[in-house]
Amino acid sequence: MIRNNWGKVNKGNAGWQGGGHLGYELTKSKQSRIPTAAFKELNVVRNVECEWERDDHMTLDWKIGGVALGIVFFAAVLLVKPIGVSTQFVILDAIAWNAVDETVISKDAEGKYTSSNPYLAKSKGKYAKNADNPLNYSFVFVLAMAIGAAASAMMRKRDSIAERQVPAIWRANFGDSVAKRYVGAFIGGFIVLYGARLAGGCTSGHMMSGMMQTSLSGYVFALGAFAAAVPTALILFKRG
Repeated sequence: MIRNNWGKVNKGNAGWQGGGHLGYELTKSKQSRIPTAAFKELNVVRNVECEWERDDHMTLDWKIGGVALGIVFFAAVLLVKPIGVSTQFVILDAIAWNAVDETVISKDAEGKYTSSNPYLAKSKGKYAKNADNPLNYSFVFVLAMAIGAAASAMMRKRDSIAERQVPAIWRANFGDSVAKRYVGAFIGGFIVLYGARLAGGCTSGHMMSGMMQTSLSGYVFALGAFAAAVPTALILFKRG
């Protein structure tokens, strides 16, 4: 099943007709419905007979991606340390804060770090130390994630800029306003990050890395995350 804007190609016909329908189940027949964008890219000219089985935007099978992600996490735990992401947002805040107020982070004669902020001072000043020395493994790892995600999105030429700004499923439920999409993404990100710090970890630290180490908190976090995410998605995205 594909949800997209469709064109219709007749077998033995070089032309195409715009469909504009959503959610057609694709079957192998004399009249095959294929995504308009894909039709243009493939430059289908005659005797077209196609069977589309998955979304045109899926460039990597989810099973392959899942295995690859598992290997990356295993390698990180084995070679360096468990992966964690949400903590680095705290470090970024501390870096910005320390840039305008040098009293936030301090280091004594023995080289031990502390902070006037209790949150940054906990774990024996670990957060304060990382904020004062941002070129560390964890912080650079998260920066690389963001850069890699942006590069991947730009390389997927099938997705137009408009589609990246306002995905089809969002447009179907909330309209095509780019500003509304960005505000929604910011609010959602804020809620997720706030919850992750309350829980002491995110899906990377608690769920992925935690479950790999058979941590009970990791399993509890995973159950809570899916118990909240699934009904929320069903409620917010009823169309598309």
